[in-house]
Amino acid sequence: MTLFPKILLKPEVEDYLRTIFHNAELVAAIGPQEAEKKYESLLNNLSHPPAFTTVRVNTYLASVEHIRGLLCEEIHKQYASLSVPVLPHPQLPDTLVIPVIGPRKDLQKLANEAIVGAQCGSAVLRGAHVYAPGIVSASKFMRAGDLVSVYSDIEGKCKRGAKEFLGTKVFIGNGISELSRSEIFNSNGPLKGLGIKMIEPIYLSPSFDNLLPSYLFLQNLPSAVVSYVLNPQPGERILDMCAAPGGKTTHLATLMHDEGEVIALDKIADKVKKIKQNASLLKLNCIKTFCCDGTKALEINKREDGQEGPPFSPESFDRILLDAPCSGMGQRPNMAFSWSLKEVTSYQPLQRRLFSVAVQLLKPKGILVYSTCTITLSENEEQVAWALETFPCLQLQSQEPHIGGEGMTGAGLSPEQLKQLQRFDPSEAVLQGMDLNSLQSVKHEDLIRLANKDCIGFFIAKFVKVQ
Repeated sequence: MTLFPKILLKPEVEDYLRTIFHNAELVAAIGPQEAEKKYESLLNNLSHPPAFTTVRVNTYLASVEHIRGLLCEEIHKQYASLSVPVLPHPQLPDTLVIPVIGPRKDLQKLANEAIVGAQCGSAVLRGAHVYAPGIVSASKFMRAGDLVSVYSDIEGKCKRGAKEFLGTKVFIGNGISELSRSEIFNSNGPLKGLGIKMIEPIYLSPSFDNLLPSYLFLQNLPSAVVSYVLNPQPGERILDMCAAPGGKTTHLATLMHDEGEVIALDKIADKVKKIKQNASLLKLNCIKTFCCDGTKALEINKREDGQEGPPFSPESFDRILLDAPCSGMGQRPNMAFSWSLKEVTSYQPLQRRLFSVAVQLLKPKGILVYSTCTITLSENEEQVAWALETFPCLQLQSQEPHIGGEGMTGAGLSPEQLKQLQRFDPSEAVLQGMDLNSLQSVKHEDLIRLANKDCIGFFIAKFVKVQ
């Protein structure tokens, strides 16, 4: 029996996902029983956090081994001298992998309770503390300094300021309250700062709050793979079309040794500001940010002399990353996904408009990488099939490194084409959990293989413009 319930979906969305994972091509390939098993595994795994934390080293400023040593020392302090390895990923030279301990089943639930929102709860499951705005409810007499059990309101039904909540809630660990109940709910202004410091999270993940901020970037494993697949070279001109918050943007600049130009676009000004902050924090100078809707990044009329920002002339970029806006259904942990079917299926037209602009902005022989953090066929393999039919100038390319699985059947792509895609499938994740005893007995190379499977849901396709 798993510790958490399977992901809570609206019935229409669950039916939609069931149809995807029981499509005729897939059922013919693996059989109806295996398709059902895969689907149920997906729903269960989406509500659990990945079994590993991954972090990228800013190799522009320091070596991986130096930062790895500092990180080992910090984790040793955080974990009260528990021996947890920090593993270099053999195929991603700047990426470190840290096993997550848990779920821990020996934690005592306390009389004092705090209820946090589902989003805050997901962050806690991945190593974060509870910040004050995330607290929805607290016990009547909770004071600063009290030990408190923290629960996630996965259905969003707890009323703010409630003194007791009897609805559906999931225990996510124990912590020390930094604020009293009255300070949390009787404050006149907006709450800021730490609300509960987690001392016994149900999943033991390292906290990266202000930890080597110029040298480390917390990043999901597939997100680190994307930049390697694009393979930017020093001196090239790169476009990151939907760049916020800047994880992939800064990775691209680092792989280029900060030589060349990385243009980062986002249509929301505050998100552009975040990209700038991350670039500045990592001391990268080749990144130029612009507030621009990617669908409007192509110059229709003649470009003005000296114009630096968007819109851009056709065939302006050597390589383009389109990490497209998507339904985000591959993100883990996610115990409750509240979107309607209309919302889930609304992204395909936008993705196609962005893709069409990207093809026109790409130079001949240039590389275009398309990625999402979702699991649907319509946003992934169907988009590849559409792109190959719509743009004869594009060819699929094999990916290096290729550490995920191949593409999913159901969009009419050939077996050879599916092998050129890369899908990180949460249905393949392993929910066994880890304790210190089992961790010591597993070889490091086996841990890395597990990390390659037990991550968020993600999709990557790589194209070359042949004419």
